[in-house]
Amino acid sequence: MSLKKPEMVLIDVDGTLVDSVPDLAYCVDEMLKQLDMPVRGEEAVRHWVGNGVEKLVMRALTNDLDGVPDDALFERALPVFRALYAENTSKRSLLYDGVIEGLDYLKQKGYRLGCVTNKAGEFTRPILRDLGVEHYFEVIICGDDTPRKKPDPLPLLTAAERMSVAPENSLMLGDSQSDVKAARAAGFQIVCMSYGYNHGEDIRSFAPDAVLDSFAELPQYI
Repeated sequence: MSLKKPEMVLIDVDGTLVDSVPDLAYCVDEMLKQLDMPVRGEEAVRHWVGNGVEKLVMRALTNDLDGVPDDALFERALPVFRALYAENTSKRSLLYDGVIEGLDYLKQKGYRLGCVTNKAGEFTRPILRDLGVEHYFEVIICGDDTPRKKPDPLPLLTAAERMSVAPENSLMLGDSQSDVKAARAAGFQIVCMSYGYNHGEDIRSFAPDAVLDSFAELPQYI
């Protein structure tokens, strides 16, 4: 299947470019230890990521995807997690296989690249820089750069506006239901990775335009 050739490709971070769960899970469990609470483990955290640090901390405190913790506990926990993650943003995280190959292909073909993530800016730029991919992106929109995060379309539309590209000439490359919803609402094409973070659900259930197993497959589609 071929997609309409875009002028711009926006790419998500966690679960798309980077397997960041090992660092996130370490920080979640260290935070919980400091709060004298049970640790959750990497498998649980893998189902919780993708909606920003605040939601991850809420889920960790309640051990529930939709959990809402006591306000006082949350206010204690969040700065603990932020401090831990600032020191452990990229110590265990890795680019997925095929990412560099795919990014190089997109650049060689002249596609303009941007990054749109729900991850806070204080963590996004360090992880992209530490893993050697920050220079690929013309624009980086983080979770605290706009008033609303994905699945709202605003971050995608903000990137498109900054790059002076019409939404109908844009493509989002992500891994989650949030990415699909944001792209559809923004008028983008949407391609998802099969291996990402989607709270344990098969991304095909949300009908993106295509599903890839690796960035190395991009030449088959665009």
